Amino acid sequence: MWTKNFSSIRLFLKSEQGHMEEEMKNSFIAIKHHINGFPVESDFELKSQPLRLSAHPGSTDIVLKNLFVSVDPYQINRMKTLSPSHASSSVTPFITPGLAISVHGVAEVVDSDDSKFEKGDIVEGIVHWAQYSVVKAGESALMKLDTLEFPLTYHLGILGMSGLSAYVGLFDIGRVKEGDKVFVSAASGSVGNLVGQFAKLHGCYVVGSAGSDQKVALLKEKLGFDEAFNYNQQKDLKSTLTKYFPNGIDIYFDNVGYEMLEAAVANMNPFGKVVVCGAISEYTKSMSRKGSALNMVDIVYKRIKIQGFLVSDYLNVFQDFKSKTAGYIRSGKMKAVEDISVGVHNIPSAFIGLFHGNNIGKKIVKLA
Repeated sequence: MWTKNFSSIRLFLKSEQGHMEEEMKNSFIAIKHHINGFPVESDFELKSQPLRLSAHPGSTDIVLKNLFVSVDPYQINRMKTLSPSHASSSVTPFITPGLAISVHGVAEVVDSDDSKFEKGDIVEGIVHWAQYSVVKAGESALMKLDTLEFPLTYHLGILGMSGLSAYVGLFDIGRVKEGDKVFVSAASGSVGNLVGQFAKLHGCYVVGSAGSDQKVALLKEKLGFDEAFNYNQQKDLKSTLTKYFPNGIDIYFDNVGYEMLEAAVANMNPFGKVVVCGAISEYTKSMSRKGSALNMVDIVYKRIKIQGFLVSDYLNVFQDFKSKTAGYIRSGKMKAVEDISVGVHNIPSAFIGLFHGNNIGKKIVKLA
């Protein structure tokens, strides 16, 4: 089990300028090898390496103390020997065994050679599954959090990439309108619960699927979904969706793929839209396993639009999304659902739990 922990060992070294500079051991999580199936704890290792806590002059380096890091299922695609995500390596670079893993996080600036950031600034952007990170602002999409009105974790979930994924998927791609009938899979997850909340705010009928009765109760009693069901208790997903959508589905927000996608398409209305945000049921499948068999004739005659997207393509609307969503939070119209673990050593178990349905809402690890 992941109970091993490295003590912080600090050394003081004399720099070329003659003053003493602090160096410490920085703990981080790496993969031991590429992962092509379900991740297990033996796939990961907790490593340590020396880190100087001062930025090199002229380097534009920013030294960060990581406070919170995001844990997301799509990361498994970056850990594979071969994955479609490798084609977008400039956006989601694949992960090299033995090296620190880049992720979204919230951090405090320890030292900076970039004039835009000062010691003590709180920032969000690309950091690592580690206690500390050394990054360059232009390469890490760092943004300073000028206001700390909301908990810092919100900037990884409801006000972060999860929220933006829900927002652009529903509004830019789904073109949702009042009265639409919306189905959301993995509806208690980091993106799905926000899709449902956005859709309800815009006058839609919303049904979500989740993997436990506890999650179903959360969706209906706390987040305002009209209906929800436990997919593990359903023998026939197509019939289940027919029951909840007797007049058909207008928008399906897909976080799952495979059989759920097949069942949703079978229940889509003419000119319906399938917004493909993720496919967690297919991330860990073997190379020999076939995906779902969509009825292509159905898609043609119903004129169904199916579109996938990467949230990184929509950063131009980030500030608009953040402003609107902050207003919904202030007014109590939207709620953040978070699942927080503590400690860099617990990152592997937090990540593995995503593929077993252990999380509710946005999975985050607190580091400091």
